[in-house]
Amino acid sequence: MQGLRIIPDDLTHPKVQALLEAHLSNMHSLSPPESVHAFDVARLRSADVTFWTMWLGEILVGCGALKQLNAEHGEIKSMRTRDEFRGRGAGRTMLAHIIAEATRRGYRRLSLETGSVPAFQPALRLYETAGFRYCEPFADYVEDPYSVFMTIELAIQRS
Repeated sequence: MQGLRIIPDDLTHPKVQALLEAHLSNMHSLSPPESVHAFDVARLRSADVTFWTMWLGEILVGCGALKQLNAEHGEIKSMRTRDEFRGRGAGRTMLAHIIAEATRRGYRRLSLETGSVPAFQPALRLYETAGFRYCEPFADYVEDPYSVFMTIELAIQRS
């Protein structure tokens, strides 16, 4: 999508908070509570998480975050595109931004957890086409029939 602008965000804008509330509500409608790993606003403000929003003019299109697991491994969190922008390349744009930032930081690996029910198929296709492969649970995750785990090895940038 042309004209998209991705910016670091402090999570104070009411539009951003509403999008995240809708995201959490949707996740809870699709999975049991113990299988919902989406972050709320407070967790997204943690020092180990960088959060971005994506805008088209004054219209909030979506968001995404990168959590540092360790010096070489990051996790994608809270990737969400508003319904009316799905299928138009916004999610792919945010994903490319997060991958580029993880690579810039020197991470060797970038992973994610997402849902396994049919509603998550578009997200799974997005991650597959970006080169992510299915993997075992990572970090503090455990096997869960409602979760899918994916990872990608990142190219190391030489200075």
